[in-house]
Amino acid sequence: MFHALFRSIFRVLPLLLVLSPVNSSSCAMGNKTEIRVKYENILSHDVDELVNMSAEYRDRCCKNKKHENSKVFFCNDTQEIESLQSMACNMLRFFHKQKISKDFRWKAALVSCRTLQVLQCKCERHKKEKVCTQVNTHNTEDTETSEQSKKKCNQEFCELKENISSLRSCWNKFEKIISR
Repeated sequence: MFHALFRSIFRVLPLLLVLSPVNSSSCAMGNKTEIRVKYENILSHDVDELVNMSAEYRDRCCKNKKHENSKVFFCNDTQEIESLQSMACNMLRFFHKQKISKDFRWKAALVSCRTLQVLQCKCERHKKEKVCTQVNTHNTEDTETSEQSKKKCNQEFCELKENISSLRSCWNKFEKIISR
């Protein structure tokens, strides 16, 4: 009898695993057209500014380093919102990295927080949401000069640049899909 009960339980478990949702998103799935409009009106300018800031820093040091431990983010087809959420949350982990210039970290955090706001998403770790509270009350006068920060290049900086590039590409993809 024990074996029969044991077998019946373990036949149901794989079925439950198959039926359970693969990606439980912490986003309030809003209207995609509204998200696109908010992106265009609120966020696209900040994303472009961040990409331009990123381009000001030399790529030479990033090209020479191999990224064994870096996370590569892809904009999954039909899951653009979840991909954007994942990228934005990942970018927030760089906020306290002192080797990356303060102005660049703050701008990256601002874009991440606004992405989450536009998508109506949250990060799995609540510590990252505290960064958004800091960013929203940030004094923009307290930043380094671009000359000081251009000297700093490291693995974390390179990862952040890759993440920014992926985020922009995913927003562009989302925008094209919704515009059809």
